Amino acid sequence: MKRIFTILFLLSISLSIFSQESKKIYYFEIDDMIAKPAKKKTELAIKEATIQKADLILLRLNTFGGELEAADQIRTMLLKAEIPIYVFIDVNAASAGALISIACDSIYMAPGASIGAASVVNQEGEVMPDKYQSYMRSLMRSTAEKQGRNPDIAQAMVDPDVYIENIIDSGKVLTFTTAEAIQYGFCEAQVTSKEDAIKASGISNYTIVEQKLTWIEKIIMFLINPAVSGILIMMIIGGIYFELQTPGIGFPLIAAVTAALLFFAPHYLGGLAEHWEILLFIVGLIFLVVEIFVIPGFGVFGIIGIVLIVTSLVLAMIFNINFNFSFTPSGVIFQKIMLVLVSLTVGFGLSIWLGRKLILANTRFGSIALKTELSKEDGFLSQGEGFFHLVGKEGVSETILRPAGKIQVEGNQYDAVANYGIIEKGTPIKVLKFENSQLVVQKI
Repeated sequence: MKRIFTILFLLSISLSIFSQESKKIYYFEIDDMIAKPAKKKTELAIKEATIQKADLILLRLNTFGGELEAADQIRTMLLKAEIPIYVFIDVNAASAGALISIACDSIYMAPGASIGAASVVNQEGEVMPDKYQSYMRSLMRSTAEKQGRNPDIAQAMVDPDVYIENIIDSGKVLTFTTAEAIQYGFCEAQVTSKEDAIKASGISNYTIVEQKLTWIEKIIMFLINPAVSGILIMMIIGGIYFELQTPGIGFPLIAAVTAALLFFAPHYLGGLAEHWEILLFIVGLIFLVVEIFVIPGFGVFGIIGIVLIVTSLVLAMIFNINFNFSFTPSGVIFQKIMLVLVSLTVGFGLSIWLGRKLILANTRFGSIALKTELSKEDGFLSQGEGFFHLVGKEGVSETILRPAGKIQVEGNQYDAVANYGIIEKGTPIKVLKFENSQLVVQKI
């Protein structure tokens, strides 16, 4: 009889173990500044977790903060998600990261991690005006209330005027260590990994589905890489340089436009480049095209075009809201500016060097540049030899000069160009100079 009871007992334990459903946990990471890319990643995570019918979403977070607008949008998505969302703070959840963490259903922190310091600051670390702080205070309070956490503590992470006995003195912004966060209800447990966080939540039987980037997203991430962006900028500058050296629309301009598309498209899809920054580049390109094909020489239109193109390249790589760089660290701004300037310099230098190499290089098919000398000994004469004696003489236009045409001086016909504007047929003219194998004339 005792043996039968033992068998039944072991059988019941086995059945209870096998009857435990395996929980599906969707896992993704935010390990950078809170901006539009982080928002898109969160949006994708919630969407995929819903499609895959995940039981839980686990976010590993490590950020010093970022854009308030993006943080608010992420917070809203987290609060409205039908699937429970837990966050594992690996190192830092400062500023916007604190808001996102408080919006999650459960918070787990690694040893040495911190959460708080959510005051809105600019790139120099200076506190922004109170209208920014007021909005952030309301976000922190309402989020904490929604998730059953102390709203006064959440507000103290933004407002230095809040005093909470035995927690924070007025005049300081609150930041919790892992132990302090556990003590005051802003962290469930101290863990060292995502697996520890899952076990600490009471789940023992589970499968993890990690966020996977599609091939398109991988291409976007590859093209956003600073090294690749630098190469694309060099291609843009090189293409423009070679186009300036050759008449008409050719391969260099096509290469420059292609490089520009590869540069701006991933930054736009990644949430960094705005519509107006791309428009700035297009306007700069139009100015440059007008300078190349409409206006002779290189002047104001060309300079404006280059300035607009360079500015758009810099702004597309730096997160800003209508020229407001408050949420972008000054170090990041400096790095992006230097990347663009170095790429421009190297691209221009390589274009000059490559141009000389390609034009003067000897191949089995010869060289692009004509090296044959047409010497006087071989019977060749310059086109305008002897035309200098016509400078200062008067004549009449035999055709319309706009600006090129034909003139008659001392009974002989010559090709000439107008110094300015259009000269009608039969207009008295005077030869001003002879340069570049052309007679230059003006109306009398």
